[in-house]
Amino acid sequence: MQRGLPNPEPEDGETMVHTPVLPEETLRLLQPAPGATAVDCTLGMGGHASLLLEAIQPGGWLIGFDRDPDALRRAGERLARFGRAFRPMHADYRTIAGSLRAAGALPVDLILADLGVSSAQMLDPTRGFSFASDAPLDMRLDPSSGAETAEALLARLDETGLARLLRDLGEEPQARAIARAIVRERASSPVRSTARLAEIVVRAARFQGRSRIHPATRTFMALRIAVNDELRGLEAFVEDAVSCLRPGGRIAVISFHSLEDRPVKTALRRLAAGCVCPPDLPACACGRTAAVRLVSRRAIRPSAAEIAQNPRASSARLRVAERL
Repeated sequence: MQRGLPNPEPEDGETMVHTPVLPEETLRLLQPAPGATAVDCTLGMGGHASLLLEAIQPGGWLIGFDRDPDALRRAGERLARFGRAFRPMHADYRTIAGSLRAAGALPVDLILADLGVSSAQMLDPTRGFSFASDAPLDMRLDPSSGAETAEALLARLDETGLARLLRDLGEEPQARAIARAIVRERASSPVRSTARLAEIVVRAARFQGRSRIHPATRTFMALRIAVNDELRGLEAFVEDAVSCLRPGGRIAVISFHSLEDRPVKTALRRLAAGCVCPPDLPACACGRTAAVRLVSRRAIRPSAAEIAQNPRASSARLRVAERL
């Protein structure tokens, strides 16, 4: 998967074949078994879903969420061999509780959320996610949603707002200089293409020495996150997802940068905490009990062998918890 900061341009000889990250670790910690009910909250190209469906046969079935209609179509083709065991759903994973309730699918045994955007989406020359090819600045995961495009966002924000977006969502150290350059350039003509935006950023950014990423990577990441509102409600999603699990069920969340991982970690640790009364009270007064057990206290990272085979996995972090 393409996430976070790695250069979204394909390496020499790279194809659009989707490779799920942390596949062995995800299966080992989720513990899928035949007959289980699973949910893939971010279906993408169906890589993780295929592994889960194989593991829960016979008798198991999986619901796959995705906001991107094209991703649902591609995943549907890939997973057609599973027949009715695979059930696609065009929905935002943050609606998980209501969507599963409406589908009569509660409770479930396994939930996986692989956050972000897939390599196939990132490298699609028509979507505007990447500067690997010139395309309109769209960046919407669901073009039918009516959400604001990246082009409209760049045209609307003033210099201060744009700099704040690049700094907060892209962790861009040259946010002010890049924002100033974009505002100056759009005064002569609108910034409508990925190639023009990348050119503006490269000229504006003052990078010293060699960098492992293209100078425009953080700017494109920040715009994509903002357009798709990717960070909104992550803590609430984790809590809602846990509420959908039956006792003993497990949730796994894969994130690719600290902005995603932090709310996931916070939510899981809060759900794993028991009594929150002051330590000087003689007895518990809050009555709070833990909702989950953390399967691993620390995030699971890819092995050196996986990173060597799939460099885009290098920033992945996997967190898993079990419903009590």
